[in-house]
Amino acid sequence: MKGNKAIKTMIIVLAVIALAGTAALVAVMKMGHAEKQGAPSADELAERSIDIPEMTTNLADGRKISFKIETDSDQGKEEAEKRDFQMKDVIIEQLSQMKAADFKGKEGLTALKERLKREINGLMQEGRVENVYITSFILQ
Repeated sequence: MKGNKAIKTMIIVLAVIALAGTAALVAVMKMGHAEKQGAPSADELAERSIDIPEMTTNLADGRKISFKIETDSDQGKEEAEKRDFQMKDVIIEQLSQMKAADFKGKEGLTALKERLKREINGLMQEGRVENVYITSFILQ
């Protein structure tokens, strides 16, 4: 009887140790994954971003603007490169709806970038747009 009780106790102790080890392993893996999700390096940003060349708005003052689209992964970049014509269409569509006053101030440009991000993400299937950057903005 005492042998049976010792075996049961040993099994329970081993099960508790196994559960604790599993929990610790999961915690360590999640922490490692969280660290990887931190701010990407400049090289990572460059590797997963694409350029949208300069476009002229249809406003009377002829503003020129260009963008850089940051995706979430290499797969996202590949998809964005294949969808560049669709992204340009979205950009032209958004710019055509804007008035000169919409370009004034940080709020107007931030709103444009958010609209573009939302619209382009609506096209994406394998990746996502993380950020839209205005890389050139020329007033004539």
